[in-house]
Amino acid sequence: MSLQKKRTLILASSSPRRQELIRTFQLPVQIEVSHVDEEYEPHTEPAEIVETLALRKALAVANNLKSQSQDGIVIGSDTIVVYDNQVLNKPLDDEDAMRMLSMLQGQTHQVFSGVACIDLKTGKQQVQHRMTEVTMRELSVEQIRRYIASGEPSDKAGAYGIQGIGARLVDSIQGCYFNVVGLPLSLLSQMLNEFEVDVL
Repeated sequence: MSLQKKRTLILASSSPRRQELIRTFQLPVQIEVSHVDEEYEPHTEPAEIVETLALRKALAVANNLKSQSQDGIVIGSDTIVVYDNQVLNKPLDDEDAMRMLSMLQGQTHQVFSGVACIDLKTGKQQVQHRMTEVTMRELSVEQIRRYIASGEPSDKAGAYGIQGIGARLVDSIQGCYFNVVGLPLSLLSQMLNEFEVDVL
């Protein structure tokens, strides 16, 4: 079992936040960016979106590494913000960030993260998701402008990051905090158990 514990976790993500989170498992980690198309069909359910995209990322990296006869568990993840049945992706620009944050302020929205694991040795796959509810404080237009000026919203779904300055925008959450950051660690830990990788 000690050998199995040391199997490499291969994260199919360029996100610094996900990279930081997965390293908390204190297992060997390798980063391989997937570069996949993140488009999806309109009217797709949020859980299906994140599971589909997480698996797409993991498969792209797994297929590449299989040709190199590499071993390990490939992990793909995708996160979206949903408010009033609208999916809020990364903002296109500051104006788009203002639109999103104006909608979210004072309201409760959902954050979905999908996680996919693929064993390079056996080809075994597993895909799951988590949902967390986030309630934002009521914010003035000036407060939103100042937050956008910080630059933090530019590369984040829903135009905010709960682990940065954006933590000040959040009134409460119901569910997994790390899910909102972008990688639900408790879910991933449970999934890795199915691959005989025991994080604890």
